[in-house]
Amino acid sequence: MPHFYKKPVMITDGHMQWLYDEKGRRYLDVFGGIVTVSVGHSHPAINKAAQEQLARLQHTTCIYLNDQISMYAKELADRMPGNLKVCYFVNSGSEANDMALLMSRLYTGNSDVMALRNGYHGMSNATMGMTAMHTWKYPVAQGQSVHHAMNPDPYRGAFGNDADAYVRDMRDIINASTSGNMAAFFHESIQGVGGSIEYADGFIPKAYELIREHGGLCIADEVQTGFGRTGTNYWGFQNHGVIPDIVTMAKGIGNGFPLAAVVTTPEIAQTLSQRLHFNTYGGNPIVSAVGRAVLRTIDDENLQENCAVVGGHLKQRLLQLKDKHDIIGDVRGRGLMLGVELVTDRTTKEPATAETAHVFERLRDLGVLIGKGGIHGNMFRTKPPMCFTKEDADFVADAMDHALAEL
Repeated sequence: MPHFYKKPVMITDGHMQWLYDEKGRRYLDVFGGIVTVSVGHSHPAINKAAQEQLARLQHTTCIYLNDQISMYAKELADRMPGNLKVCYFVNSGSEANDMALLMSRLYTGNSDVMALRNGYHGMSNATMGMTAMHTWKYPVAQGQSVHHAMNPDPYRGAFGNDADAYVRDMRDIINASTSGNMAAFFHESIQGVGGSIEYADGFIPKAYELIREHGGLCIADEVQTGFGRTGTNYWGFQNHGVIPDIVTMAKGIGNGFPLAAVVTTPEIAQTLSQRLHFNTYGGNPIVSAVGRAVLRTIDDENLQENCAVVGGHLKQRLLQLKDKHDIIGDVRGRGLMLGVELVTDRTTKEPATAETAHVFERLRDLGVLIGKGGIHGNMFRTKPPMCFTKEDADFVADAMDHALAEL
């Protein structure tokens, strides 16, 4: 397995936004276990919920009724807009996207799926086919009837911030490479692994309209953007002014526990009744109790608002660094889902991959564990636990300023 650093860090303990190695050294966690620790490491409310449920019942599977999964499904569905009222629980984002893909094909009777270049949707065989970065794709048959449209990236995209041009590309793909009948359009609300990419203004609503014209469902991958992380809304897709037909979620949903979900309408959910279907571990009593505790903690501690306030402060500090350091080509994202892209030349936008790797290691030395991503490995992903403070944000910005000044 690949490790994140040249000299791997051994993490043995954690509390809220802090991690500790085997020698007791403290690090500020700016990556949240790859955007998975939402409310904080070893949060007392999460620990309490898990421990209390463990003492009562650990596992049954969904062949029996259980109070925790039933109450959790209701509480989660209550936070969804429109008629998104049916929840299926699984263990990971890959599983959730795999199920959503199956649902879309069963419901529409169509096979062709549209996804975006630079997107990431998982590592199962089916979801690997929808992922559009070679670094995550093994050389095996994959992606049957999956088509990748040009990425509507305002910074690097071929058409800049022209949403209509990217939608025309999607239309061309449908006309040239499909029967004209679509099963689905998959998208992240902000591209995570690909580099905290926000889309061209107005792209998502226009893409939804196109796909629905061709009989397809619109599927929002909220694995990284959900549960208030973007600050402005509880769900990332709400920032685009749309309501998807299916929503997938994982990572922060369980604060580190293996929990994921697919939420859809009763009509679409009914398609799975054609055959027997269940998930052995999905929504077991412990993870359901934890999922409920996560929802309560986000509300009780006003973590969505905290993402907006602290994320806005951090973004402003990072933009100030951009004014100071020419190597910073772009600062983007919203809430506590931000990205900083390094380039050797702002005109050509040549990726500063080596420099990013160097600063990445120096930040670790300075006590900051940050994310790194993008297909060129030249951007930093700042996606910490949502209990992050302004003081934490200042520490990250100061450490990055120091490390960049050493180049």
